[in-house]
Amino acid sequence: MTESRAARETTSATTTEPPPGAPDPEPAPASSGKQVTAAPAMSWNALRPLLLRLHFYAGVLIGPFLLVAAVTGLLYTATPQIEAIVYRHELHVTPEGEPDALSAQVAAAREAVPEGTLVSVTPAPGRDDSTRVVFEKPGLPDNCTQTAFVNPYTSEVLGQERTFAGWWMPVRAWVDGLHRHLNVGEPGRVYSEIAASWLWVEILGGLALWLTTPRAHNRVRRVFVPQRGPKGRKRTMSWHAVVGVWASVGLLGLSVTGMTWSTYAGASIGEIQSALAGPSPALATDLPTAGKNSGTGSGPAADVGIDAVVASAHEAGLRGVMNVSPPTKDQVTYVVKENTRSWPERHDTVAVDPATGEVTDRTYWADYPFLAKLTSWGIDAHMGLLFGLANQIVLALLAIALIGMLLWGYRMWWLRRPTRTEGLALGRAPARGAWRRLPGRFLAPAVLVTAVIGYYLPLFGLPLLGFLAVDLVAGSLRRRRAARTGASA
Repeated sequence: MTESRAARETTSATTTEPPPGAPDPEPAPASSGKQVTAAPAMSWNALRPLLLRLHFYAGVLIGPFLLVAAVTGLLYTATPQIEAIVYRHELHVTPEGEPDALSAQVAAAREAVPEGTLVSVTPAPGRDDSTRVVFEKPGLPDNCTQTAFVNPYTSEVLGQERTFAGWWMPVRAWVDGLHRHLNVGEPGRVYSEIAASWLWVEILGGLALWLTTPRAHNRVRRVFVPQRGPKGRKRTMSWHAVVGVWASVGLLGLSVTGMTWSTYAGASIGEIQSALAGPSPALATDLPTAGKNSGTGSGPAADVGIDAVVASAHEAGLRGVMNVSPPTKDQVTYVVKENTRSWPERHDTVAVDPATGEVTDRTYWADYPFLAKLTSWGIDAHMGLLFGLANQIVLALLAIALIGMLLWGYRMWWLRRPTRTEGLALGRAPARGAWRRLPGRFLAPAVLVTAVIGYYLPLFGLPLLGFLAVDLVAGSLRRRRAARTGASA
């Protein structure tokens, strides 16, 4: 009963998908009959089998990378709520009148971290938020800092945590590391870059295959609504494809933004972005009179204090979440940055003379190149920051959709396995030799474009070469087996 149902399902499928258990067909030889003149344009029927085979190989071999990225990404979407619970004592306070002077809060933090070097201060952005005072401290891992959380109303240090990049709490830093590099450091970033470099290929290829699938009736409805009916490969494929259609835009966005901060593709994207968009505004942090104020060059002798600096930044129009960096050896001024990463984003930055409290320079978010803004918006949306809770929900749904698509894909592969062979058998791949039917005028530029993409996205190009190697080896083994079978017959 199961075999007959599978046969009926496969009979209604396209000719590129023979019934389970059938041998992998080789390209048919040229007919000796009347020669058919090729169409002026390259036929989709010639390209579709090649795309189907690429989609299959990428799905089977890249699928595990995508599955890990989706599961860890789903976990990451809940980190803001997890942080709010785990670190509620450090992050939140009960309002009690007016806040103390920011300088008093920083002094309390300095006493709590005497061996630390002050890096930045983030004044409490809301009435029930704590102030974050960030220090560099000997013995911490790279990109890690020690942050003291201060009650702005009492200047009491609520606690200390090791933070990543001066902002992320340990839980989020651990989950983020799991998502980006499996918490094994730089070598682990290869996994996430492979996933990001191939996700867009799988999505676009799947869309092309699904939208061009022949349909006798209800064509539009069958594109967007999963098929009902008996369980089997056709219904599984329908769910796999329809969910992919609905999630395609979001998944393409995650693929692109994921590549922007990857190791190899990110460097290439950064170079292209700089070439197209030009440099972003740079803030001048030197003062013409710096040498007069400081004989050592490590900073001015006079300092109006952090409260006056923040007041000057407010007068200059900075609002929302702010980050204040004191003068260092590399900068003589205070630097106050807006760090509002929810919509609408605010990233204006001012330099403040510590001796006078005057704003000496400013960069405007409005003056940043559009591509730089687009990258920032995309990354913040990828991290669930741009639209708050709604952003988190969308990311969670996209992760669930990708997990479902991958599981349905592997189920389709399982349903393609030979059913009349003894022992364990894997699902059959689509027909080999599809590239031979492509006209040279299409194949040559396609190879060139693929090579260029592989150069800029090396973790797309290298796995693709691996697929070709696997395909060649599989074809060679199949021909040898067929030759032995023929010889013994």
